[in-house]
Amino acid sequence: MSEETPITADRLRRMPLPQPDGDGDKETRGRVLVIAGSATVPGGALLAGIGALRAGAGKLQVATAASVAPHLALALPEALVAGLAETPDGGIAADSAESLADRASRCDTVLIGPGMMDEPAVAALTAELLTRLAPADLDGDPAGDGPRFVLDAAALTGLGRDPTPLHRHGGRVIITPHAGEMAALLGCDRKAVDADPLGAARQAAAWLRVVVALKGGCTRIVTPEGEAWAYRDGTIGLATSGSGDTLAGIVAGLLARGASPLQAAIWGVFLHGEAGNRLSRRIGPLGFLARELLAEIPAAMAALSPPAE
Repeated sequence: MSEETPITADRLRRMPLPQPDGDGDKETRGRVLVIAGSATVPGGALLAGIGALRAGAGKLQVATAASVAPHLALALPEALVAGLAETPDGGIAADSAESLADRASRCDTVLIGPGMMDEPAVAALTAELLTRLAPADLDGDPAGDGPRFVLDAAALTGLGRDPTPLHRHGGRVIITPHAGEMAALLGCDRKAVDADPLGAARQAAAWLRVVVALKGGCTRIVTPEGEAWAYRDGTIGLATSGSGDTLAGIVAGLLARGASPLQAAIWGVFLHGEAGNRLSRRIGPLGFLARELLAEIPAAMAALSPPAE
């Protein structure tokens, strides 16, 4: 099997993103539902939601814990914000799945995980949503036009114990673990992932039938068939609180615009890294904030767009 294909600006120019035509409106750029946040970490939903919009998604809905929903709605006036029942720990209750499934069925992409802290509740909610919204049968034969998914952070909990809900989606899911989360998914020690990140990513992608973006100093992107890409040009400044939430939102926004899961992951990782590089050149390699990455995305994306005819 071939090794990793480097992710570079030149390669991305040869795999351009879907572009809205001049007559299109926000509906043509897709709808994103971000299920994220908790009473203690509401900012994850904010960062992910803005990330989706900065990547060009047309419409945004955010579902979060009821106690923080009004505050998030004020901080994110571009979105419809829905408050959901909370667990005693301030997370989104698992029994919200039924109402969320109805909302998600009208969206192109669903992102679950940023800022969600009650892991058992998140695991149950994620599995239930994947089951209710499955567009494929158990043999992986696509059927229907259900939303595609980006799963991050706490939403990855439990997927390794029962991947059946993922299998029903036939490769329409992207997961974005770091090395520790990958180790938990595979039931191995983190040292094993650090020793062979490409092998770990390939194992998870084939087993779970998802596109994997294994985050790190070098981020590997792997398809269920084993095709592998690598991004090595990021900056140490990206290793900061909230950075993963911004990446997940960017990927979700690109998916909503019509990019394939592999294309959305590749472009999302590159744009996230390039945003960090732009900030590093302007203000220094360390100390920039995850929220500052977001304003850099449109210019980084435009720099790779084909010239206007």
